[in-house]
Amino acid sequence: MTTALDQGANFWNGGEHYGPPDANSLQLLRAYFSMYPEDADKVVLSIKGGMGKDHAFDGTEKGVRPSVENCVRLLGGTKKIDIFECSRVDRNTPIEETMAALLKMRDEGLIGGIGLSEVRAETIRRAARVAPIAAVEIELSLWSTGATNNGVLETCKEFNIPVIAYSPLGRGFLTGKIQSPDDLPDGDRRKNFPRFQPGKIENNIKLVKALESIADRKGVTLPQIAISWVLALEKRFHVTIVPIPGSTKSERVLENCRVLSLAQEDLEDINCILSQHPVEGDRYEEQVMLLSDG
Repeated sequence: MTTALDQGANFWNGGEHYGPPDANSLQLLRAYFSMYPEDADKVVLSIKGGMGKDHAFDGTEKGVRPSVENCVRLLGGTKKIDIFECSRVDRNTPIEETMAALLKMRDEGLIGGIGLSEVRAETIRRAARVAPIAAVEIELSLWSTGATNNGVLETCKEFNIPVIAYSPLGRGFLTGKIQSPDDLPDGDRRKNFPRFQPGKIENNIKLVKALESIADRKGVTLPQIAISWVLALEKRFHVTIVPIPGSTKSERVLENCRVLSLAQEDLEDINCILSQHPVEGDRYEEQVMLLSDG
């Protein structure tokens, strides 16, 4: 984490439901900022929540407020929540109602700003009419290009909203180290994702192999190509994009922070590869996909 901050990677993302109850991301962040209190003002902290104990999403104030207050409690005053996002849109509650509730909590000082997660372009428009949107977090990578053609990036440009690109390395698939489901450890949730399953992964590996040829040609790593491609979308769509790759090793953080300038020829070659090797399989299990793109 200190390596990331040293490299200027100061947008940190956590979640109320990330990790076990006794050591989730908020508790780990509390431990970090307790050890390095001087870093608190250097970091923009975005936290996702809004999911109840039954894993259901409740976008009413009655549902969202306890989540916000719990996140604040878990941080223990070590760091303010700069941006709070409901992990998914509650389809039974108008987004306007959720935004009004979060705006009230922002004005109370519980959070610094309001973000959106896994949303459609129309949802962004409706939400932005109620409250300023600090960020929109979506899955965006060479593995998940939907935002380039569903109007989300254009809408974020229209409202001057930064885009937070989660899983820019395709949950590790764009590292080239996953060749079959057997390469994932037992209990790894990715084994449940259609893209990683037999009958799909074999075709998806062809995409990785083709992209690796560009990385080899430029003398860089595939993760560097993947992250640089995401950043190249800034120029194409005229919107700020912040990729947030995760890592457990400082050397990987250094690798991922090395931004490349992809030439037009590189981008054209990548687009050709994407058209030749479309990704097979959904991003999540069927029941989770029903909650996505709200």
